[in-house]
Amino acid sequence: MMQRLLCTIGFTGKTAEEFFTLLSGARVQQVIDVRQNRSGQLSGFSKHPDLSFFLRKIAGMEYLHEPLLTPPPELLKTYRSTKDWPVYEADFLAVMKERRVPASLDTSSWSPQVSLLCSEPGPEKCHRRLVADLLAGYWREKGYAVEIRHLILSRQKPRRKSRGVAS
Repeated sequence: MMQRLLCTIGFTGKTAEEFFTLLSGARVQQVIDVRQNRSGQLSGFSKHPDLSFFLRKIAGMEYLHEPLLTPPPELLKTYRSTKDWPVYEADFLAVMKERRVPASLDTSSWSPQVSLLCSEPGPEKCHRRLVADLLAGYWREKGYAVEIRHLILSRQKPRRKSRGVAS
């Protein structure tokens, strides 16, 4: 049975070192960018076109932007003002259906071990999780064994007791 590893990662709240270490640790071969805005000021090291260079030089990974998997700007704008995730999720999935994703998406150039990239720190309220679920379901129907792995930092919990300061 053919295996696929489908990771997701967001760059916000991560240093470049943490970001590239998470991707390398998961043995990702290719990063699929699903962001609407790839060149925003807040993108830092993940800004287009620098990210493609960094991935290749630092981690030996390929880079691909997939506009079919990006949310329409008006959807993002509405979500930012309403913060209504269930509505955003339903609207985004409707857009994917309209675009005939994943059936219309050509993933033949994708490596078996990819990571979807977006900006949100975690996958909970990010369209990359929805895309990962759609792709995994589609690939499983085609006979692939698919593992979804969300690459997030395991931050240490803050200590309750503060250290005493010597006086």
